[in-house]
Amino acid sequence: MHDTLPAEMHLWHTLEDTVRGVFSSYGFEEIRIPVVEKSEVFARAIGNATDVVEKEMYSFEDRNGEMLSLRPEGTAGVVRAVLQNNLLYAAPLRLWYMGPMFRRERPQKGRTRQFQQVGAEVFGAAGPDIDAELQVICQRIWQALGLNGLRLEVNSLGTSQERARYRHDLHAFLSAHKDALDADSLRRLDRNPLRILDSKNSEVQKLLQDAPVLTDYLAEESRNYFAGFRALLDSYGIAYHVNPRLVRGLDYYCHAVFEWISDDLGAQGTVCAGGRYDGLVEIQGGRPWPGVGFAMGQERLIELMRTQAEPVREAPQVYLIMAGEGTTERGLKLAEMLRDDIPGLKIQSNLGGGSFKSQFKRADRSGATLALVLGEDELKMGHATVKHLRDETGQEQVAIDDLVSWLSEWLNS
Repeated sequence: MHDTLPAEMHLWHTLEDTVRGVFSSYGFEEIRIPVVEKSEVFARAIGNATDVVEKEMYSFEDRNGEMLSLRPEGTAGVVRAVLQNNLLYAAPLRLWYMGPMFRRERPQKGRTRQFQQVGAEVFGAAGPDIDAELQVICQRIWQALGLNGLRLEVNSLGTSQERARYRHDLHAFLSAHKDALDADSLRRLDRNPLRILDSKNSEVQKLLQDAPVLTDYLAEESRNYFAGFRALLDSYGIAYHVNPRLVRGLDYYCHAVFEWISDDLGAQGTVCAGGRYDGLVEIQGGRPWPGVGFAMGQERLIELMRTQAEPVREAPQVYLIMAGEGTTERGLKLAEMLRDDIPGLKIQSNLGGGSFKSQFKRADRSGATLALVLGEDELKMGHATVKHLRDETGQEQVAIDDLVSWLSEWLNS
């Protein structure tokens, strides 16, 4: 679990402001759900045989003897919230959320035990058109952030009945080749054999080349759904690759599933993933209701932003230097007046005193473009000295009464 330091906050603000704007432009509304839920919310939704529930959740018993867990993902909590608050029936319901998730995993680059996610969930839309629009939203976010090289992989998981038939045959195939399975795959074999398809073991992957393929078990309705999803992606001009081994790690998915992947992040290359989960609302106690969504890992996107498209640091535009008798009181009042009269102006006042030399050093370190100097001579003359810190433009004196108009013109130039 890591701190986010001030030097990186501009990246986080850029990411958060971008996704907020994109979601709003598609009619999504924000929802905020608790960090702690009853453990059964996740056990029912995610599946008892998944790694998340088996060994990754932070769970504890409260004073009333009830088992609670820090949320390992957002979808289950959002479903619980919309059911509890009777929101589902304003269909289609488009929601998005942002916040910390917790999993007790082995920490590595791009994977921490507390991590931040942005997620989107849509309820009440049954066709593949919304599945495709979610990919358009993702692509628009990548473009707005200036990210390149992200590729989309898709697959169909069909219905639960189709997966059950596939699971039976996959289990039989893998059981006949137990000697080729590693310890992790053997542990998953009886409880959740589909998760073996995600194995990073090269020998297991070699074995899987001859294993049954889920798409061969899909009935006509599921095949048509997936074909409709892909046709819409084609019409949007979104490139994709059908990966028949893509299964997702949570039990509630069905039909179209997807992952956006970068090759610039090493082993943890998936930056966004999701799919359709038409049975989840019923699992959580509601009536059957279609749902689809995704979650994107903010830390992984931040890493890509840092290497591909780092925005300019959030620095003050103006740094106010004050030195000499009476300058601090006059300068601080001046700064407040400028903030009142120039909307959006970022001005940082030097506090704690110091010589002109030390204050100019602070001004330079702040990243400000201008230094606004108020010394005893400036007070007597009724003007301030403006010094450009990032280029060779000469300094000039501006009457204090004219500062608002001068700075406004400079900001708009």
